[in-house]
Amino acid sequence: MYMRSADIKKQVVHFWHTHATMSNAVLAIALVIAASWTWGTISSMQTNFTAQKAYEEQKRQLELTKLEVDTLQYQQNYYNSDEYKDLSARTYLGLVSPGEKVLLLPKNTTNAQREVLIDTTKSPNANTTKVVSLSNFQQWMNFLSGANAQTLQQ
Repeated sequence: MYMRSADIKKQVVHFWHTHATMSNAVLAIALVIAASWTWGTISSMQTNFTAQKAYEEQKRQLELTKLEVDTLQYQQNYYNSDEYKDLSARTYLGLVSPGEKVLLLPKNTTNAQREVLIDTTKSPNANTTKVVSLSNFQQWMNFLSGANAQTLQQ
């Protein structure tokens, strides 16, 4: 059922007289101030967190750019070096140093055949050792077991 307007007025007046005191008003104002202070603090913390993330991202980008610049500087120094010029002249132009002999092999020559051909072109006075092609696994096993060190000491 609907309450009559007189009953509603009576309840509002009763509520106002029992709860509308000065201490309750001060308490309500204090709660509003505390809530606004809390909201402002959380808002500024969120802003600071976002700004810190942006700063750290910019810092990472700066470090990455510095590394890229250093890498490019090292590459530029390498490309200007005599070693690179000598290597590129040998590779792209087919030039050789004085006293060297060029050995041209057919494209279908296997690595084992190349080793034999290279060994036969060495001077007879040189101390020649035969290079044996081992599988990658066998090379690792020799390395880990120390077999390579034993052959070097002999």
